[in-house]
Amino acid sequence: MTKTAPNAVPFFIDTHCHLDAAEFDADRDAVYAAAIGGGVDALVIPAVSRDNFAAVAATCERYPGCLPAWGLHPMYLQVHRHEHLADLRAQIEAQRPVAVGEIGLDFFVKDLDPAAQEFFLVEQLKIAKDYDLPVLLHCRKANDPLLKHLRRIGVRGGIAHAFNGSPQQADEFIKLGFKLGFGGAFTWTRANNLRRLAVDLPLETIVLETDSPDIPPAWIGRGRNAPGELPRIAQVLAELRGLDIDSVAQTTTRNARELLRLD
Repeated sequence: MTKTAPNAVPFFIDTHCHLDAAEFDADRDAVYAAAIGGGVDALVIPAVSRDNFAAVAATCERYPGCLPAWGLHPMYLQVHRHEHLADLRAQIEAQRPVAVGEIGLDFFVKDLDPAAQEFFLVEQLKIAKDYDLPVLLHCRKANDPLLKHLRRIGVRGGIAHAFNGSPQQADEFIKLGFKLGFGGAFTWTRANNLRRLAVDLPLETIVLETDSPDIPPAWIGRGRNAPGELPRIAQVLAELRGLDIDSVAQTTTRNARELLRLD
C-alpha cells in the first residue's frame, strides 16, 4: 500500500491509460511528467491489438511508472487473426504484464460481429487463467454476456473498465473478484447513474482511471484527456462521497495494488 505522509501529495494509480496513442506523439514526455508530478504513481498501459504491442512495450520501457497489459480489444476486431492469440501468449512470456487487456465485448458498435468478439474474449480469458493474470475489460451494452463467460471460465478477477452497468451488474462483477473502473465520465453532472454508483458502491471496490486520451472529464469537455487529470477526478469522487482526498487516494491505490499484485 502507498502511504501518504502529512502534507504530501497523495499517490494515485491510473489503471487505464493509452499513453502510447498517437494523440500523445507531440508531447508524451510532458504529459508523463505532469502526471508523475501531480501524484500519479503508476500508469497501466493496455494494448489493443498485436500491432501495438511494440508501442506499448516502448512506452513502458521509456517511462518507469508505466506498466503493460497485453490484449486484443474488441473494437479492433477487423485486424485480429486467430494466430494473434499465439502472439499474445508469446508476448506475455517475453514481458510479464500486470493484466491481460484490453479485452471484452462491444455490442454498441453495430458492425462488430458478436460471435467473433466472443471467440476472442473467451480465448483471452483462457490465456489469463493459464497465466493467473487479472483482466482489463472493455464492455459496452454487453455486461450480462460478459458476466456469463467470466462465471464459466473463472479468471483471477480484474477491472471492469469504464463501468456503466446497473447496481445489480456491479454486484455480480464484485462477486467475481472485480474492481470497477471510474474516470472522467462520472464527473459530468448529467451522468446520474454513474454518480449514484460512485457514491453507493463500497470504496474498496473502486479503482481510478482516465482512459487517456479518451473519456475526458467535464472540465476538459471535448478535449484530449491525460493521466494528469486523475487527481482532479479523484477529488470529484471525494466530494461526492463526502470524504477527504487522502482517503480516496489511499483506498483506490490500495485496491489497484492488491488486484494487480504491485506490492
